[in-house]
Order: sequence, then C-alpha cells, then structure tokens
Amino acid sequence: MKKIILSSIVVLGLSTAAFAQAGTDITALDTDGNGELSLAEVQATMPDVTAEQFAAADLDANGELSATEYATLTEAPAQ
Repeated sequence: MKKIILSSIVVLGLSTAAFAQAGTDITALDTDGNGELSLAEVQATMPDVTAEQFAAADLDANGELSATEYATLTEAPAQ
C-alpha cells in the first residue's frame, strides 16, 4: 500500500512538472488574445529580439509567431 501511495505521489509530482514545462504557453504574452505573438508582444519581454530574428522564426511568414514558432525563437542558441 505504501508503494502505491508513494508511486502516486511521484507520478503526480512528475506530471505537474511536465505540465509546467510542456509546450510554450504564450497566453501571458499574447496581449491582443489572438493566439499568436507579434514582434511588439515578443519584444515586450525580450527587447533584444530583432526584426530579423523574429522573421526567421516566423516560418509561415504571417507576421506573427505561433507557440511552436515562439519556442523555436526562445530555444535558438545565442549569437
């Protein structure tokens, strides 16, 4: 019984940590609530991001970053 409880606690702890890190939550940055990020929204928290870096991350060239595109931008190695 103790093993089951301990296992449940471990699983819950891991799933909570995984949930916190799973995907990129852009809702806090998405000030206009359209589900994507503009250059201005990105630069509000990452002022060093250039228009060129933003454009390179904007794979579908729609002028905004999806969560996946934003993740690519934030995971890019520093230059």
